[in-house]
Amino acid sequence: MSRAPEPLSIGRVIGEVVDNFIPCVRLIVTYNSNKQVSNGHELMPSVIMAKPRVDIGGDDLRAAYTLVMTDPDVPGPSDPYLREHLHWIVTDIPGTTDASFGREIVSYETPKPVIGIHRYVFVLFKQRARHSVRPPPSRDYFNTRNFAEENGLGLPVAAVYFNAQRETACRRR
Repeated sequence: MSRAPEPLSIGRVIGEVVDNFIPCVRLIVTYNSNKQVSNGHELMPSVIMAKPRVDIGGDDLRAAYTLVMTDPDVPGPSDPYLREHLHWIVTDIPGTTDASFGREIVSYETPKPVIGIHRYVFVLFKQRARHSVRPPPSRDYFNTRNFAEENGLGLPVAAVYFNAQRETACRRR
């Protein structure tokens, strides 16, 4: 698990969404019980309509984690650090379980890419204490780094992302 997250660098997740980090906790995101998210792979919008199952690794059930899902490719201000759109936040997830055991502080919003290819990024942070993470004021103009700093989360412990784009009639066939 201590390998450098090369696909995250190539996909510009490291740099645009989070700072460089060493993954140390397993993070498995699965849609429709059979579509596992792999860095840089494309998922169709029809597959990502419902909230995914998110399995968290770790070695201690007493540890708590926060999961953040964002889209850094929404049109917005020219400053890329103010361009993320927040899709989901779950806090207080016990290690070795899944996100359903956590506390959803921002409900899942179905990704709906309109123009171009969008990256949807899942970032996992280890919390210093339970019930210590506050929801942001808005989904729009969200910033993962600022959120982590404001809530004392430090660097991520895991991340994974997928790409999606609008389904046209010919792509659905």
